[in-house]
Amino acid sequence: MKLTILGCYAATPRTLTNPTAQVLEVKNHLFLIDCGEGTQVQLRKLKIRFSKINHIFISHLHGDHFFGLPGLVATFRLLGRANPLHIYGPKGIKEAVRLLLKLGDSWTNYPLHFHELTESTPSLVFEDAKVRVSSIPLDHRIYTNGFLIEEKLGSRKLDPEAAAAYEIDRCYFQNIKDGKDVPNAAGTLVPNYKLSTEPPAPKRYAYCSDTAYFPDLVPQIKGVDALYHESTFLESEAALATKTKHATAKQAAKIAAAAGVGSLILGHYSTRYAGLEEFKQEALEFFPKVLLADDGLSFDI
Repeated sequence: MKLTILGCYAATPRTLTNPTAQVLEVKNHLFLIDCGEGTQVQLRKLKIRFSKINHIFISHLHGDHFFGLPGLVATFRLLGRANPLHIYGPKGIKEAVRLLLKLGDSWTNYPLHFHELTESTPSLVFEDAKVRVSSIPLDHRIYTNGFLIEEKLGSRKLDPEAAAAYEIDRCYFQNIKDGKDVPNAAGTLVPNYKLSTEPPAPKRYAYCSDTAYFPDLVPQIKGVDALYHESTFLESEAALATKTKHATAKQAAKIAAAAGVGSLILGHYSTRYAGLEEFKQEALEFFPKVLLADDGLSFDI
């Protein structure tokens, strides 16, 4: 997994910072998560291929998380897109995007599929043979979800030297990767564990968009390799965080500690602050592995 931050600041775009959008590369997928203004420009700056984005996940319908979406949908058309595009987000997202396309007479010439979310409990959003995406219900001023992206367990890894030593015909190699015992040249069944090794442990990434401090989400994200959690405010503005249903860096760290995650990535910073280091220092008091998101940064998960 590789996470690239396109934007990670709250509210309005600025010349040097962008509202929320990020790209997750996982098992040959390129998932776009949220799509604030400026997303297209950031994709171009970071040389991320538009054509590889087939699934877009929108957490909620506040402008700093989806106002870049209609423009991106229209640009795909201008670029001659043919592949289907799937958009997952709260009920209303289809109406919002289709209205702008209708008024601008900019209907897509490629299949556009909306998957509207209404559940208040965790639900499966997308699944294929390699990846599973589930919603993470959050506590914000409007209906909001985070997303849990999980790799599925891959095939076992063939040990070619062991296969040669046991005189295993190549026609059985896929069976070995599938975990099966196979016969050698003499017809003796060779146990799979002698011919292969365990696949890498599947990676898990949790994206927690705008939310108040919400311990209810902890059981769903237990043990994820990386957690991106909003940290709009420092503790000095904790009362404002409560009022606006956002979180502080301290609260994000408490969630990370309770969930036992591998690392915590802070983001969605209020633009009222001059720098980011204070966010990290506040979080480090409660959780040891804290990373600061910033526009253009990438993280290997």
